[in-house]
Amino acid sequence: MVEAWYMDDSQEDQRTPHRLQPNSPVSLEQLRRLGVVYRKLDADNYETDPCLKEIRKAENYSWMDIITIHKDKLPNYEEKIKTFYEEHLHLDDEIRYILDGSGYFDVRDKDDKWIRISMEKGDMITLPAGIYHRFTLDENNYVKAMRLFVGEPVWTPYNRPADDFPARKQYIKLLAEEAQ
Repeated sequence: MVEAWYMDDSQEDQRTPHRLQPNSPVSLEQLRRLGVVYRKLDADNYETDPCLKEIRKAENYSWMDIITIHKDKLPNYEEKIKTFYEEHLHLDDEIRYILDGSGYFDVRDKDDKWIRISMEKGDMITLPAGIYHRFTLDENNYVKAMRLFVGEPVWTPYNRPADDFPARKQYIKLLAEEAQ
């Protein structure tokens, strides 16, 4: 099962857990209220998994690829790692399914605090369009992930501040509705 927690403000290695002391866990329900959707799937059988097939059909995830993030596998590795960890948003949902390895997605809560979501093999996450987030490997320095999109992929990250985009405004509206 996925684990999430509020992060400390340490500037130490981004790949460490960065837990508050004492730990301040975040539930799946709290993530859901932020628009974050989590699923657990069978990564060993992703090519034939009927659950993944049904999710792709139901959510209209028509495009898919697989990325391996490791210094020996990803061109421009150091540059990519820095880019992934810059706080940004996308104009479309970000869907990632961890097929092997592990890493962290960090998302901002409604009070602008960082929540760290630990992802490992079998975890699928959907981050809503307009949410500020970032990604980093953990200390294992390896992840293999499926990236899913509705239609053609759009890779453009918009670094913070990006509050004037319609996707961000829609996301803020979602948070306000969720708070009622």
